Amino acid sequence: MKESILNFYKSNALVINISVIVLFVFASVVCYIFRHKIKELYSKYKEIINYVIVGVLTTLVSIGSYWLFRFIISNYVVLSIISWILAVAFAYVTNRMFVFESKSNDILKEIIKFVSCRLTTLVMEVLLMMLFVSVFKIDDMVSKIILQVVVLVLNYLFSKLFVFKGGKEWKRKF
Repeated sequence: MKESILNFYKSNALVINISVIVLFVFASVVCYIFRHKIKELYSKYKEIINYVIVGVLTTLVSIGSYWLFRFIISNYVVLSIISWILAVAFAYVTNRMFVFESKSNDILKEIIKFVSCRLTTLVMEVLLMMLFVSVFKIDDMVSKIILQVVVLVLNYLFSKLFVFKGGKEWKRKF
């Protein structure tokens, strides 16, 4: 499969590279034209936008580490646990700094709550992975990607309501 992808790229490299450049230029022009509206929307939805960005990066850490360790570990449960540990470490630091901008001095309490919430979603993910892979016979990578979306949403809600103390403000909005 790698050879067919590589051959496809080699035979279409010029078209692919030009398409990427055109797409980048188009996106840059659109962003420039709508920069004031983009800034306004970002200011209004900063926390959610930052969470999505950090969530995507955390998902990449999780899926990337899962994929990488597949070459040396064959058990998808063990792989899920390893990818979870790496993703949670990344997620705590980035959520604290960039999403919820926590000023809490009780970092240990915050970490314990964060890890507890993430353990909840880990157990759910592992059980659903076992169900999807063993019972429904869905490919483990497909299952992993589907479950990451569910986990992303639940982790935001848990972080907002229980960990970083944004719950009062959030409850007023909804």
